[in-house]
Amino acid sequence: MTVTEPAAATEQTFDSLNPATGDVVGRHRIWTDAEVNEAVQRARKAAAWWAELGFADRGRVLRAWRSVLIRRSAELAELMHQENGKPHADAMIEIVLAADHLDWASKHAKKTLGQRRVSSGMLMINQSATLEYQPLGVVGVIGPWNYPVFTPAGSIVYALAAGNAVVFKPSEYTPGVGQWLADSFREVAGDLPLFQVVTGLGATGAALCRSGVDKLAFTGSAATGKKVMMACAETLTPVIIEAGGKDALLVDEDANLDAAADAAVWGGMSNAGQTCVGVERVYVHERVYDTFVDKVVGLAKDLKAGDGEPIGPITMPSQLNIIRRHIADAIEHGGRALVGGLDAVGDRYVQPTVLVDVPEESAAVREETFGPTLTIAKVPDMDEALKRANTTSYGLGGAVFSRARGLELARRMRSGMTSVNGVITFAGVPSLPFGGVGDSGFGRIHGPDGLREFARPKAITRQRFASPVRTTTFTRRASDDRQLLRLARMLYGRR
Repeated sequence: MTVTEPAAATEQTFDSLNPATGDVVGRHRIWTDAEVNEAVQRARKAAAWWAELGFADRGRVLRAWRSVLIRRSAELAELMHQENGKPHADAMIEIVLAADHLDWASKHAKKTLGQRRVSSGMLMINQSATLEYQPLGVVGVIGPWNYPVFTPAGSIVYALAAGNAVVFKPSEYTPGVGQWLADSFREVAGDLPLFQVVTGLGATGAALCRSGVDKLAFTGSAATGKKVMMACAETLTPVIIEAGGKDALLVDEDANLDAAADAAVWGGMSNAGQTCVGVERVYVHERVYDTFVDKVVGLAKDLKAGDGEPIGPITMPSQLNIIRRHIADAIEHGGRALVGGLDAVGDRYVQPTVLVDVPEESAAVREETFGPTLTIAKVPDMDEALKRANTTSYGLGGAVFSRARGLELARRMRSGMTSVNGVITFAGVPSLPFGGVGDSGFGRIHGPDGLREFARPKAITRQRFASPVRTTTFTRRASDDRQLLRLARMLYGRR
């Protein structure tokens, strides 16, 4: 059992529960507004030291932390299994991916953010121009419960690599995982409050928004993301929002149907469907629709959700009602459940469900389900598939299976990321940015863009020699103005 700190009699606490059994996994403090503010102030002092440490020394600390994550991965995976419910194997994949991103960020921070010369242009040729990216100071992170290591690591790791201190508010469903991450970081970084965890409920997250952090990164629902933005607006705190998704998978007539069916089932039902970039909708060319559906049904009907099964429990109990409502709405409007159905929704687990003939206006197609369900629709061509895939307020990820047109179709999909002949593969590539459009949010984590999100650009010019054309002075002459115009015409006035 992981506990943050022994709770005093006057402190409020809450329990994290095992979603499969309801057993208490850990007891954690509810941090007050004042305590959150104090944590940020402690972080600010530590951030100054961390920034001065430099890229090389920060990189060594981060890579040491990477090694701790891998050496103690079995321990962390067990805690994730207890708090989140996901199978150990899925937890291990998440840990390894986080370590890979940690390694990349530690090795590429200097190249991405370090000082470099840039062209000053002909008009300012007497100036030497340099650009560098400086740390923001303290970054607040509000993390999700569905991927409690990998997802917040996309902000925590990149913020630390950029030279910032971090204050992390993990989900109230997985607070022990968040505390474990901070404790393991202290093993390699010492007692300086570079990476602190504040546990609690929604009010604790709101306090972090208003605490004066220099930037806040949030992952969660679009509705909560809007509340985060409103709270951060009070102090003009910039935000990164990674909200939900309703990702589509397109299957063209020339696709490898075995691979596409396998990807659809994995993308839709792994982690009990609780994946923001998971597959929820599938649009299939009419010429291969029947064969594809048969293959999906063949795979899905053998999958089970339960203790020791490949599919774990629904972590957040309230989500069960949403999943049940979406399945019921689909069936009421003419949809058919080829696997699962209304009876698939239990008290803690949801069995795999495959729905066909579901109207596009159904909640199962329009709203984020976040459960192990798939809707599969027949389309006459990929133009129609793209039209339907793009007709949503969300725009996070997506996937395309096609031998000849994969890249073309991927470019036309309205999403921040798209996989061709695979699902969710973009998340595993550290050098690629991760983020969405529309109701899926804005800003990016991962890759060079992710590093720059947690730094401020600093531009510096230094005069190398006096300009022969005087412009920025009241002593300039009419001849200076004529020379400036003559130079501009020479450079830019030609047709």
